[in-house]
Amino acid sequence: MTNLDAKVNLHRYLREAREALLGKLDGLSEYDVRRPLVPTGTNLLGLVKHVASVTAGYFGEVFDRPFPEPLAGLDEDAEPNTDMWATADESRDDIIGLWHRVWAHADATIETLPIDAPGTVRWWQHTPVTLHLILVHVLAELNRHAGHADIVRELVDGQVGWRRPGDNMAEGDRTWWAAYRERLESTAREFA
Repeated sequence: MTNLDAKVNLHRYLREAREALLGKLDGLSEYDVRRPLVPTGTNLLGLVKHVASVTAGYFGEVFDRPFPEPLAGLDEDAEPNTDMWATADESRDDIIGLWHRVWAHADATIETLPIDAPGTVRWWQHTPVTLHLILVHVLAELNRHAGHADIVRELVDGQVGWRRPGDNMAEGDRTWWAAYRERLESTAREFA
């Protein structure tokens, strides 16, 4: 595989993962995209905002191509988790708009630079990196948060799917999943 093939493949997987994460918001109310459903406050809109902030840093500042808008989550003195939730004055459209602008900026960095382009990550104690390493790192982080979004979405309304709710699960599968879950619960109770 050539360096160009590696870059093209990693970029394609990034695009698919970001589409999957954003798709988890489909069909939900403002309340449901903001609801903290686990003790740490994880919520769907916050995951999108966080990944936008992270992406802006990794494909911006790291390669001396700063994202042109200030992002509180990237400030060294930012309040903890400021990028993990949408404030009352930030709408879903605001966060999704930011998401699209950040990814357009990231795409420009990825398309412009060679895969071995050097960069430096300030928040890793100024560690030198390459575009290849950052592509892999952001892909891993994005997929990790897409997995969080899968679970949060299922907690909100029971909907599951790869990119969008229901896109890879037939309606009849719900009966099978309910029986499967009960089988697991029954087995787990044996160890209670």
